[in-house]
Amino acid sequence: MTRWARFVVSRKWWVLVLAVVAVLVSGLWGLGVFGKMSQGGYFDPNTEAAQVSTLIDRELGQQSPDIVAIYSVPPGRTAADIGPEVQQSLTEFRAAWPTKSVTSYWSVDPASAKPLLSEDGTKAITTVFVDWDAGPTLADLDAMTAALHPPGIDTEFAGGTLVGHSFNQHLQQDLVRAEAIALPITLLLLVVVFGTVTAAAVPVFVGMLTVFSALGTLRLLTEITEVSSFALNVASLLGLGLAIDYGLFVVSRFREELAAGDDPGEAVRRTVLTAGRTVMFSGLLLVCAFAGMLVFPQPVIRSLGYGAIAAVTSAAVLSLTAVPAILAILGRRINALAWRRGAVERGEQRAARFWSRVVTGVMRRPVFFTVTIIAGLLVLASPLLRVALGEVTYTVLPADDPARVAAETLATEFTSTGDGASVLLRGENGNPPTTAQLAEFTREARQLDGVAQVRLVATPGDAAVLNATFVSDVPPADTVRELRAIDPPAGTDVMVGGGAALTEDTNSSIVDHLPLMITIMVVSTLVLLFLAFGSVVLPIKAVAMAGLSLAATFGLLTWIFQEGHGAGLLGVSPNPLEPTFVVLILAVVFGLSTDYEVFLMSRMVEARANGASTEEAVRVGTARTGRIVTAAAALLIIVTGAFALSGLSIMRFLAVGMIIALIIDATVVRMLLVPALVKLMGDANWWAPAWMRRVHEKVGIGH
Repeated sequence: MTRWARFVVSRKWWVLVLAVVAVLVSGLWGLGVFGKMSQGGYFDPNTEAAQVSTLIDRELGQQSPDIVAIYSVPPGRTAADIGPEVQQSLTEFRAAWPTKSVTSYWSVDPASAKPLLSEDGTKAITTVFVDWDAGPTLADLDAMTAALHPPGIDTEFAGGTLVGHSFNQHLQQDLVRAEAIALPITLLLLVVVFGTVTAAAVPVFVGMLTVFSALGTLRLLTEITEVSSFALNVASLLGLGLAIDYGLFVVSRFREELAAGDDPGEAVRRTVLTAGRTVMFSGLLLVCAFAGMLVFPQPVIRSLGYGAIAAVTSAAVLSLTAVPAILAILGRRINALAWRRGAVERGEQRAARFWSRVVTGVMRRPVFFTVTIIAGLLVLASPLLRVALGEVTYTVLPADDPARVAAETLATEFTSTGDGASVLLRGENGNPPTTAQLAEFTREARQLDGVAQVRLVATPGDAAVLNATFVSDVPPADTVRELRAIDPPAGTDVMVGGGAALTEDTNSSIVDHLPLMITIMVVSTLVLLFLAFGSVVLPIKAVAMAGLSLAATFGLLTWIFQEGHGAGLLGVSPNPLEPTFVVLILAVVFGLSTDYEVFLMSRMVEARANGASTEEAVRVGTARTGRIVTAAAALLIIVTGAFALSGLSIMRFLAVGMIIALIIDATVVRMLLVPALVKLMGDANWWAPAWMRRVHEKVGIGH
């Protein structure tokens, strides 16, 4: 770090130009990422239900149509009457677009046509399987749906690919809108915090570079692995927020060094060695937090982890390259363009006095503050005892989205699309199951309370595929478990798949892998914090505080999104929590919690190393970082809050979860609970066994 600090000061223009050019080149190349991102990846490919889906798709072909056209019969006419008009559109569609199959109510025998007609006979459907290998792309979907729309007949369009395409469109719109809202508000707040436009512009500039850099990183990742479309918004959200936070921290320390009398070059060097080291360490902690996501078999969770790690890395690297270089170039001009004469000095002095008074008050009554805050956080966490996990479906789209409206029509008016299970019954010695074996399993399945009917779908190879339709008043997960509990007929193996089984297996897989993820996060955090601070107690306290913040955050999320308190204000329907984003919020909140702990404790440890008592170290550390930590949290809340305006309920879930966590952690926990606990523990905060102290002296990263 010492050599790097000298290099940045002596080669400031080279460092800045190379950093900016590298980001611009990668970002321009990364603009092609939008057409390369995955819409799926939510399921564990190793589970029973996923294996059933794979086998059925391989043997029988793709089962979920790309497009489902729902034709509404005009008043005074019947479904048969509009057949010629629809068939003419379908003929023209097949001539214009390559397809694997097109099946409509009017093109099949009467028995097969019945499921394609709504219960009241006013709507009929056509299913389309597109041959994507023949050239069409997702960008052609609008043209395809237009070709499937006969003049004068109201037509809705659903289907898995169409719903996924709508997801992507909303995500892209959210990204543009969020940044258009967040950047100017963030700049305004930074002007208030710093007192000068010049100082405020530096973190915002680096934040923009980080977002652009995220495009290139994600584009590169799509060439290597499956990357979810959600990863772009997550990487942009975290990259923008963290880059601004890091920039705020570095610029604040630089101005502090200037105020202490250092020349600009020395101030940059000192800033890199102190704030720069903290930023580097913070980035390592966050990378470790997100690395825990890589243990999950679900591609979407891993890709979110990759995206988050890329965002953190970009924010940290640019904060250690572009920001010091800019500061070295600006020097004392960092305080130029003050919005009010003397605003810089007065703002710093007011903040120091305020937080000094706050922390002094806390340390006078540490037991009261500790007990009260911990009790309050546990009360907020109590709804977590009732948490349930759900899944991502079309209901995460806005209520007025055409794809969602069509999917709801399909689900409510066509009995053939009701929930059910795909049962794979495999015979032995390469032979399909016998008629007697099929009859035995069918009889057992029909006796279950949750099964309405069972029918044979196909007999590919040595297996038979059965479809078990569920009744609506029994939880599908219960029926899946009961189907799996049936003893298979002698000489057969039974596997149960379908939508409900996929959800059940995926949620179980996530719960099974959570302990490993948490272990990775906790162990890596404990090790890194020890290497930074040389204490055994401080890392344990940091992890405990992160756990409290997480519990309170998820308690409130359960209370709002699952139990529905205030859900109407957010425009979401109460549903079980979506597990993929539960994992993401867990990693984000844990990482940010330890991140703010590092910001706060680094100044306390620095004061302690300079001879201050524990109480004085707490006072100095909080007074110096109180404004920075709360301002950093406020800035990240603004960035996150812009994403809370998303039409997608899961993005609102992510945004609200981060806002709640930031409010709890950066104020109540960091500024009140942590000082109270440090005061209570006294000199024990800095304790470590003699042999660990020797280890820290040799390999510690806080020197």
